[in-house]
Amino acid sequence: MSAIEFSPLWKEKLLNRFLNYVKIYSTSDAESETTPSTERQWNIANYIVEELKTIGLENVSIDENGYIMGYVPSNLENNDKPTIGFISHYDTSPDFSGENVNPQVWENYDGSDLVLNQTTGFTLSPAKFESLKKYIGQTLITTDGNTLLGADDKAGCAEIVTAAEYLMANPEIKHGRIAIGFTPDEEIGRGAHKFDVAKFGAEFAYTMDGGEVGELEYENFNAAGAVVKIHGLSVHPGYAYGKMVNAALLASEFAQMLPANETPATTKGFDGFYHLMDLNADISEAKLQYIIRDHDADKFEARKKFIEERVAEFNQKHGEGTAEIEIKEQYRNMKQQFEGKMHIIDLAAAAMKEAGIEPKIKAIRGGTDGAQLSYMGLPCPNIFAGGINFHGPYEYVALESMEKAMEVIVNIVKA
Repeated sequence: MSAIEFSPLWKEKLLNRFLNYVKIYSTSDAESETTPSTERQWNIANYIVEELKTIGLENVSIDENGYIMGYVPSNLENNDKPTIGFISHYDTSPDFSGENVNPQVWENYDGSDLVLNQTTGFTLSPAKFESLKKYIGQTLITTDGNTLLGADDKAGCAEIVTAAEYLMANPEIKHGRIAIGFTPDEEIGRGAHKFDVAKFGAEFAYTMDGGEVGELEYENFNAAGAVVKIHGLSVHPGYAYGKMVNAALLASEFAQMLPANETPATTKGFDGFYHLMDLNADISEAKLQYIIRDHDADKFEARKKFIEERVAEFNQKHGEGTAEIEIKEQYRNMKQQFEGKMHIIDLAAAAMKEAGIEPKIKAIRGGTDGAQLSYMGLPCPNIFAGGINFHGPYEYVALESMEKAMEVIVNIVKA
C-alpha cells in the first residue's frame, strides 16, 4: 500500500496544534505529592479535553488526577476488532525551564547554523548536533534558546489528537474502536501511577513518546529515584572550630563516593547509571536527588543496594544519622511483558514500513508510561514522536517527522 499524503490543511492543523500545546506551561515537579504534581498542568489538560469534545470523540473524560480519556468509535458493521489505544503525556521536564516557551518555525531548513536568539547569540548548529543534517529541506520547530521546546511529549499529544480528528473526518478508513489517553507527571516517573487501565478498555496500546523517526521500543530501564539528606550543624564561622558540620561540604563528599564512570554522560547502550539530578545545600542541610537506572533486573537491585551501602559507610565515618536515604521505585523493564505478544510489535513495524519507514527496534535509555502500564496489564510499547535533544534549549522537531508519526497511527488502526 502507498504512503498517506496528508493535505496542506492537515499539516497546518498538526503544526498549529503543536505550537499551541508547547506554549502552555506544564512542567511537573518531583517534590510535589499531588497528582498532577503542579496546578499548571490542568491548563493544558483542560485545553486538550475541549479539543477532544470539539472533534467529536465519544466518552471524553478527565478524572480528579488529570488523566484524560476519549474514544474514536468503531465504524465497522460487525466490530470484532480489539480496542487499541494511543497514549502520551502532557507534562514537560523540570530539567530545564518550560515557562514562556516561544517556538520558532524554520521552513525548508538549509543545513546551516540556526541562530535561535539574536540577543544572546544562542545557536543550534550541525557542527555540534550532526542529526540536523538529516532534516535539510524540512520544516523545523525549535526553541528561542531560553527554554526547552516540549516536543517531549507534546509532539505525541498533537499527533494523537490530529490523527483522531483525521479518522473522524475520513470514515472511509475502516477501523475498530480506538482509545486515546493523556497523562500528567510522566517526566517525574509517575505518569501511569493512577491510570485506570480497566476504564481505558484497550487490549493493547502504544505510547507516542519516542525520538527520531522509526524508533520502536519495548525494552527500557528499570528505574528508581533516590533522595539523600545530609544533616549538618551551623555555627558562627568565627567560633566554628571543632563544632561546625558543613552539610554542603559533606554533600560534595558524598557525590564523589558514587562511580564517576557510571553517569549518563559516560554510559551508553544497556549500561546503567547513577544520575545526580539536583543538589540543594547550605551549612545545616543538604539534599541530593538521584535517579538510578539499569536494564538488567539483578544489576538494578545491586545499584540500589550499592547507594544504600555508601550512605551507611558515610554515617560510619561522620556519625550515625548524618545521612539518610529514601529510594522509591518508578518503573520496570517492560520486555518480559511482551513474551507471547510480539504481534503488537509486529503490527507497529508493519505500519511503519507501510509509511516508508524502516523500523529501528531498540532499547530505551529512559522510560515511558508504557513501562508501568505493561505491568498493569496493558501491553504498551513506545513509538517515535519525532523530537530530538529533549529536555533542553537545543530541542527541536521536524514537522515531517510528526506527520510520519501521525501516519503510523492511522496505519495501525487500519490494520
